[in-house]
Amino acid sequence: MAGDPIDGQTLLLVAAKASVGPRQLPDLVDVVQADLRECREQYRREYELAHETDDYAAFFVEDGHWEEIGERVGFDDRERDAVRRAHHEQLRRDGRRVGRREEFETALEIRACVLVGTVAVEKFE
Repeated sequence: MAGDPIDGQTLLLVAAKASVGPRQLPDLVDVVQADLRECREQYRREYELAHETDDYAAFFVEDGHWEEIGERVGFDDRERDAVRRAHHEQLRRDGRRVGRREEFETALEIRACVLVGTVAVEKFE
């Protein structure tokens, strides 16, 4: 779906390692993006902007943040972890592309990240 900050290659890689199917993961990412879009300005005010592209703004967040997101959108632990992994992997992949791999790897050892898409997605009911 348009508005996803996670590219297809990253979704395939994460789905292969996660406990959710490759067809389910894109839908889970869409649900989270619909939720995060509503919080975009709050992220800009409260969290460190790690990286920004035409597709997303990545923010470093505290440990436990993904538990809050998962609870908000009604995900179980497995679904939440799969989407969290997708966000982390996308930032790692883009870090390699822009020469910031080591910086992002080090940061992700102590913090989590959230990628907020720049294009609107429809909220799932």
